[in-house]
Amino acid sequence: MLALDNIETFRGPAKILHGISMKIEEGEVVAIVGRNGAGKITTMESIIGLLRVKSGQISFRGENITRMSAHSIARRGIGFSPGDCGLFSSLSVQENLEIGRWHADPKRIDKMADGDTLEKRVYSVFPEIEGFKRRNSLKLSGGQRKMVAISRAMYLCPSLLLIDEAFEGLAPVVISRFRDALKKIKEMGITLLMAESNFSNASLVADRVYVLDRGEVLYEGKPKDAMNDPRVKKILQG
Repeated sequence: MLALDNIETFRGPAKILHGISMKIEEGEVVAIVGRNGAGKITTMESIIGLLRVKSGQISFRGENITRMSAHSIARRGIGFSPGDCGLFSSLSVQENLEIGRWHADPKRIDKMADGDTLEKRVYSVFPEIEGFKRRNSLKLSGGQRKMVAISRAMYLCPSLLLIDEAFEGLAPVVISRFRDALKKIKEMGITLLMAESNFSNASLVADRVYVLDRGEVLYEGKPKDAMNDPRVKKILQG
């Protein structure tokens, strides 16, 4: 579904990604794991067009999207939930969700099964949202904000959903709630690519992980085997 081939990306004068290559198959949950500054969010922003790739190629369903604008990439079915949630503070929860629908390709929505709607999908994953959809987004807890950010990306009707730090800052009981939600999204046929600083949280849902350090891939494979690599073990255990 998604392929990164030898990607190099800068932030200003600083080179962050040093030849990153990844492949994500349809239906997978893949986590990009690493310490702060490892290049996780830079990888995400390179994929969705918020950062310009210096060299290399990114392909989505066989199409080269490396130089496309962010809104063009979104319309092809790649949603993004940022780590800071990125909610519009002057808008209600429902209005924030509708922004996702505005940027969706109508043809993608038309292809949904009879009786299936974006609202049904979101409420089946996060039924809590229906109870506070008219609330101003400033008046939400951290967990509620993450629910809305992920749901707004789902309103795009994506086939690939990128989520930055889904579990960060959440209480253990809420982490369990989000784990179940992500599994439900996968059951809908949506492929997930996550960025996580906490390896334990990532391993709760990920089929495979890519461990990054200083903009390079140290490990790719199943979470249960990651600690067998001494370099990875040193990085993840600090």
